[in-house]
Amino acid sequence: MHNIYFLLIIFLISSCSYISGPDGFFPETADDFFNEEIAEDLKLPPSSDNLELKTDNHYPYLEARPEIDEISVPKPRQIFSSGQTKQVQLRKLGDLLWMYVETLPSTSWPIAKTYFETSEYEVLSANPNSGKIVMNFNEGIQLTASIEHGIKEASTEVSLMFTDSNNNELIDDNYLQLQQTELQKLLQYFADSVSTFSGTSLAAQNLNDRKKSKILSVNEQTIIELSLNFDRSWSAVSRAIDDAKVSVNDRNRDEGFFLVSFVTEDDKKGWFGFLNFDDDESSTNLDLSQDPEFQIFVKENSGKTRVSVISLKNDIEGAEELLSEINKLLT
Repeated sequence: MHNIYFLLIIFLISSCSYISGPDGFFPETADDFFNEEIAEDLKLPPSSDNLELKTDNHYPYLEARPEIDEISVPKPRQIFSSGQTKQVQLRKLGDLLWMYVETLPSTSWPIAKTYFETSEYEVLSANPNSGKIVMNFNEGIQLTASIEHGIKEASTEVSLMFTDSNNNELIDDNYLQLQQTELQKLLQYFADSVSTFSGTSLAAQNLNDRKKSKILSVNEQTIIELSLNFDRSWSAVSRAIDDAKVSVNDRNRDEGFFLVSFVTEDDKKGWFGFLNFDDDESSTNLDLSQDPEFQIFVKENSGKTRVSVISLKNDIEGAEELLSEINKLLT
């Protein structure tokens, strides 16, 4: 019996060799390329001299094109931390009044919606896509609350507007005073809620993407584009300049520019950087008697305003750093 098993094993081993071995039915082909030979050139008949071969060029040469004066290329968004505190402020510019909240609109939306739904006014509609809450203020008068992304990263602006039955905005002194009164009530509610409220509205997530400032590259120059009119943009840039380590040598609102001096990071790391003069509040402004180093432009175009910086001393990196500082402090 053992002899039969032994013969069976030998038969199986020899069968594997017979099937897949060099002389078997299915020989290995891994080394066949060693036996390859170069074939002769293809010879076409004489009648094919005028034969046109069509080929696809996947990498065509780009011929000269007319120059484009201006290309706006979005740059990566600069992210700045606003700290642990969530500020709530009432701001005014002329007749324009709004509430500034240091949190995302998707968080501000449910707070504002809850406030108005529990108020004395009937809520007619609340649209998280547009950020509008429309209420019946009194007979024939509607009150509309707008929740929008602010200029600064992770910020919200809330404004109120009264309209009549024909949807005309009411801007006389009485309604402006009512607007301020209602915003003050809303501000107090937000101040009591925003620090402890951790929820967010998934329906209002799209409001987070509608930031009022963008960083663009135009003609190889970095600029800030604000979805604001000139008055608000000039005020925002002025506030940012005051908050930065910038000394204003001159400003011309009619022409839309500032002449400033600015302590760059390279200047801080100079010979006397170890003395850490920056801790002194008086060092936030430079000597007004020195010559300006940069010019900041604020120009409105087609409902938007662009902020740019040029160096008067060919310091391109310094101009970029100053623009970044302004962008960080815009609110």
